[in-house]
Parts: sequence; C-alpha cells; structure tokens
Amino acid sequence: MDREVVTHTFPPFFDENSKVLILGSIPSVVSREEGFYYMHPQNRFWKVLATLYEEEVPSTIPLKKDFLKRHQIALWDVIASCSIHGSSDSTITDVVVNDIEDLLSKTKIERIYVTGNKAHQLYDQYIYPTSGKRAILLPSPSSANASYSLLDLVKAYSVIREENVL
Repeated sequence: MDREVVTHTFPPFFDENSKVLILGSIPSVVSREEGFYYMHPQNRFWKVLATLYEEEVPSTIPLKKDFLKRHQIALWDVIASCSIHGSSDSTITDVVVNDIEDLLSKTKIERIYVTGNKAHQLYDQYIYPTSGKRAILLPSPSSANASYSLLDLVKAYSVIREENVL
C-alpha cells in the first residue's frame, strides 16, 4: 500500500471567543482539495452539528464558518503532517502533531473533543502530556464508520451542547 506524506495545508478555524475545540486526525483528500474541514459529501459532521443546533446544514464554507463562530466552535486536527494512504486513519504513520497549546492560548477553549479513535489515541499520546487537558472521544462522523447511524452520532455529539451552553 502506497502512502504519501501529507502536510496540513489550511489553518485552524477559531476566533478569540471559541469555547469548544473539535479535533480530527488530518483532513481527508476531499477536505485538503477544498481547503476546509469535513468537506467530503458523505461525511456526516455538518449534518450532526446542524441537527444538534436545530439549524439547516451549512452548504458553503462561509456558511460553515459563520455557524462555527455563532456556536463558539473551533476546528483543527491533531496531525500537522504524516504518511497516509488516501484518507484512511488506519494507515497513518510518521506523525507530527499540531501546536494545540498555541491555539489554546488565543481562545477561551473550555472543552476539547476528538472525532475518532486515531485522533484520540494521538492526542493522548502527544498532546495531553503537555497540555494537561483531557479530550473527550466522539465517534468519527465519517461514512466509513457505518456502525453509527446519524441518530447515534447526534446522541453522542449532544455532549457538546449539554456541557457547553452556547
């Protein structure tokens, strides 16, 4: 299986009022091409958040950014660069992590969530020892995570709204 070295090519999304940080592993091939988070049409991330906040699914990057700002949500990824085959987290090697501490110092982040087991494992291994901030594991919204229905994902992600009255 051929892996390519991938570097995260777009910045974290946040502003000084962000209270929630949601971290993935590294953007998918489609997200890297589009230049923003969770852009694969089969990924359920935006449907889940829209359902949580009882809004329409934002359809463009500017609408997604507006949605995130209104709900004080920051997005980034654990990985700055790695070797990977396509978009498959199970093939990730040679990890270099992002400087989450810098982002935390510029925001009001109260809670950190990670989407998927690989992001959680890497966060605990590389970032938690220096940040001291625990990350809460959420199931991956990828369509590859077929064991979770949309309703199951919404239930799991509801902790974001319950713990963070935004």
